[in-house]
Amino acid sequence: MNKGICDKIKFMLWGMTSRLKENKDFINDVTFKFKSGTKDYIGIIYIDEEKVNFNGKDEELKIDDIPSYISEHALKYDELEFVINERGKKFILNADNKNVKTKQVDSREEKSDEHAFTKSTLLNRNYLIRVGEADELLKEIGILTKDGKVKNDMIRKYNQIDHFVELVDSMIDELGDVDTINVLDCACGKSYLTFVLNYYIKEVKKKNCFFIGIDRSENVINTSREIAKRLNYKNMQFLCMDLNEYIPDRRIDIVISLHACDIATDMALGTAINVNARAIMCVPCCHRELLDQYRFDEFNSVLKHGVFRARFSDILTDGVRALLLETQGYKVSVVEYISPLETPKNLLIRAVKVSDKNIKAINEYKALKEKFNITPYLERYINI
Repeated sequence: MNKGICDKIKFMLWGMTSRLKENKDFINDVTFKFKSGTKDYIGIIYIDEEKVNFNGKDEELKIDDIPSYISEHALKYDELEFVINERGKKFILNADNKNVKTKQVDSREEKSDEHAFTKSTLLNRNYLIRVGEADELLKEIGILTKDGKVKNDMIRKYNQIDHFVELVDSMIDELGDVDTINVLDCACGKSYLTFVLNYYIKEVKKKNCFFIGIDRSENVINTSREIAKRLNYKNMQFLCMDLNEYIPDRRIDIVISLHACDIATDMALGTAINVNARAIMCVPCCHRELLDQYRFDEFNSVLKHGVFRARFSDILTDGVRALLLETQGYKVSVVEYISPLETPKNLLIRAVKVSDKNIKAINEYKALKEKFNITPYLERYINI
């Protein structure tokens, strides 16, 4: 290619490589291909290792040096294709002796749509996490077989995951145009839903994101780290520690907690309040704390039956949690996110920060606390 074209390549690559710095955590790979006659000469740039492999030879190459390196080599060839393969997107530069062009491609659109599963096969849903687009993720979390088919025993799980994402979707939009959406997963376990949200926010919603998962189990933390490595999800951090010891080093936008047992749910909600999270998604699990605490003499003739007492305790526990979130300025809604036939632990507490302390809710909580003679664990995180 002539020098004028090569100078233009260099100029346009400066803009493209600036993206490499800004989105380093989301880059899958950077490749280039020169063509001379009918022969191709292929190279790979390893951003994290600051090196390039071209024509079988490794060399050091920093991001800032990429435009000069490519444009100098381009003088020897007839054509160039330079590709930044980012999660969810591809940025492509094509050049020959006549012109230099750039384009952006949605990576999901390139994937085969031979799977008609994305709509109508299951419950006539239009899936947000689609087979044929999210196969690598769905295989990694055990939803798909190796040949890309949904496992029969995972259909229900797949629907649960997709519906959860649907419920989170509007909450993501309410956050507005923040540079990066930071998500904290409390008692994260193997983090399957966190990986799904990571995929959805970055590759479907096209928003940058960062995830922190916390759990006291070293085994599940190690498993989560391994999955993140296999998926090349570099925008994730997994910490083995007690949730009460966590001090964030960045703004936290969303806190999620899925089936954290008993007061572990309160620890998650308390952490969300302490870090001033803008949004909360919480699915409580078992409820034990208030069962032996609460007293409601007017209902003794009903609550003398153990099953009724336990079920009332469940309602009281989650109702108090919702009310305490309201005292801290959150707008709260409670919904059934899956059918109770699948699991009785199917309530989802959604909260969005809308104001400072809510005096009306504080007074309601104090009256409720006195009436039932309770001291909920979540109260220790809150200045009432």
